[in-house]
Amino acid sequence: MKKWMEQIPEAEQRILAKAGFKGDLTLGAHAALIVVDVTMGFCGSKGLTLDEAIKEFNTACGPMSWETMPRIAQLIGLFRAQNMPVIYTNGDLNSTPYTGRATKSKSGGGPRPGYNDFPAEIAPREGEWVLPKTKASGFFQTPMTSYLARQHVDTVVVCGVSTSGCVRATSVDAHSNGYTTFVVDDCCFDRSYFAHCANLFDLNAKYASVLSLDEIAALMKAPALAAQ
Repeated sequence: MKKWMEQIPEAEQRILAKAGFKGDLTLGAHAALIVVDVTMGFCGSKGLTLDEAIKEFNTACGPMSWETMPRIAQLIGLFRAQNMPVIYTNGDLNSTPYTGRATKSKSGGGPRPGYNDFPAEIAPREGEWVLPKTKASGFFQTPMTSYLARQHVDTVVVCGVSTSGCVRATSVDAHSNGYTTFVVDDCCFDRSYFAHCANLFDLNAKYASVLSLDEIAALMKAPALAAQ
């Protein structure tokens, strides 16, 4: 059993399985990776405690960010190696004053310098799309679906932060827009471990297949993708 599954009551796992949820999906022929909001504003500087990171950026997740970072880098590398699209999202800081924040939170005021910067470990390369967004989902009133259609994408793989917020919203909207959706559990993080576990459980039951980095890497070796 996966570590995050240990936080879910066994009775609830059985009920959802009995009801027909939790079915596994098949990776399609044309996949794209969405790296959700892995910016300094959601990480905080390396080496800080969570309390210290929140003082730097009130949205930061602290040590969990940097524990997850190497796996996110590996996942990005898998997609780059097969020339599959990698899309990064971050906050549209110019539009947010007019559209409102992505959550109801009123703390923190305006973002500090460096908030939207990507850590060097996972930074976009030239030619990889950075998509600014004003709300939690990378699909909400953005050109995401137009880009995916141009790339003939049928499968979306999601990683990033926070599991309970922008990762969840992006994954639900990917499913709602007709994409086979995968969430890579050990390539996502959240400032709340409880919320991380509960949302992975719910996503796996209803909207996506939740797999580990090793599991998604094994799927990407399938003939349909290898020939892409």
